[in-house]
Amino acid sequence: MSLTAQIKALREKTGAPVIECKNALTECECNEEKALELLLKRGLARAEKKLHREVSQGLVEAYIHPGARIGALVEVNCESDFVARTQEFKDLAHDLALQVAATAPMFLSPQQVPPGDCADPKEVCLLSQPFIKDPQKSVEERVMETIARVGENIRVKRFARFELGV
Repeated sequence: MSLTAQIKALREKTGAPVIECKNALTECECNEEKALELLLKRGLARAEKKLHREVSQGLVEAYIHPGARIGALVEVNCESDFVARTQEFKDLAHDLALQVAATAPMFLSPQQVPPGDCADPKEVCLLSQPFIKDPQKSVEERVMETIARVGENIRVKRFARFELGV
C-alpha cells in the first residue's frame, strides 16, 4: 500500500490532520497499527488539555427502545453549535442515550456516588461503565476520543432513564 493510501486510511479512522497522519506513519516506519496507536495517544493527550474549557452548546438526545417500554434522555454539551451539529457529536450523543437505556446507570461519575455506598462504579456510573459497542473501553474513553476528533471539550451533563412499570 502506498504512503498516500496509508495516510488516507489513517485519516479516515482517526479524523487527524493529514500532516499528523504522515508524521505518525513516518515515526512508526509505515506500520499502520502503531501509527494509529500513536495518533490516539496524542489525540487523547490533546483532549485532556481541553477539559477545562466551558461548554455551553450541545444537544439533548432521546432513545426509545423498540416496544416503547424503555427510553432514555441524555444532555451532552460542547463548546460551539458548529460541533453540536456534526455527525460525530450526534453519534456520540446517540450512543450515550443507548448506553443509558441498556445499562441503567444511577450516577454520572464515581464522584457522585454517596460515601459508604458499596456499589461498583463500573456498574452504577455512566462514565465508568464499559462502552456497550466496544467493551474494551469505558464510556469516558469514548467521550475522550470524540473530544480528540472534534477538537472541543465535550461533557455529559445529565441523563434520565424511563422504564414502563418501574
